[in-house]
Amino acid sequence: MRTLIIFALAALTASACAARPSLEPRPGGNPAGVDLSGLWVLRGAVHGAVSDEQTIVIPRRSRSGGFDSHGERPTGRTKRNKGPSAHVFLESGRTLKITQTAYGLFVSFDRAVVEEVGFGENRTVAVGPIEAQRVSGWEGPTLVVETMDDGGNVLRESWSLDGGDVLVRDVVIVSGDEETLSVRQVFDRS
Repeated sequence: MRTLIIFALAALTASACAARPSLEPRPGGNPAGVDLSGLWVLRGAVHGAVSDEQTIVIPRRSRSGGFDSHGERPTGRTKRNKGPSAHVFLESGRTLKITQTAYGLFVSFDRAVVEEVGFGENRTVAVGPIEAQRVSGWEGPTLVVETMDDGGNVLRESWSLDGGDVLVRDVVIVSGDEETLSVRQVFDRS
């Protein structure tokens, strides 16, 4: 019996020390030769009537433990916000300026925030004290950026062109087996 208890404790300790899951690296470069550069305006934003489907509402854990929606961007984990921290790495805007190089791209959201994405990157990114693993690269003509927080929650963004004058951005946050956010944004070339 004592041997069984020691074995069970050893197995429990080993499972607790197991490495957290990681994201699969993606290839660098741009094999499809796609150029996302340009000035882009969220479809409907010109007249101020952006559809609800294109509005990114950040999921936050409510006091009861479930998720609720708020239009404001959370600033990080607090005692009241114990939900996934992957959402703090999500940027959004009505206008985008994208500059693409051979090694990555720079996205300016509403002229306020600039995010850099390297092709083939696999690194740790941080917003304040919150760190996450980020990988990015091309899946054919689509740029995919995945960011995983310390809880294993994944923010997945994909960027692709639909013709030369339409940019499509799909944003998904997955927490465990639950998809807590799924938005498709369509931008027109300005």
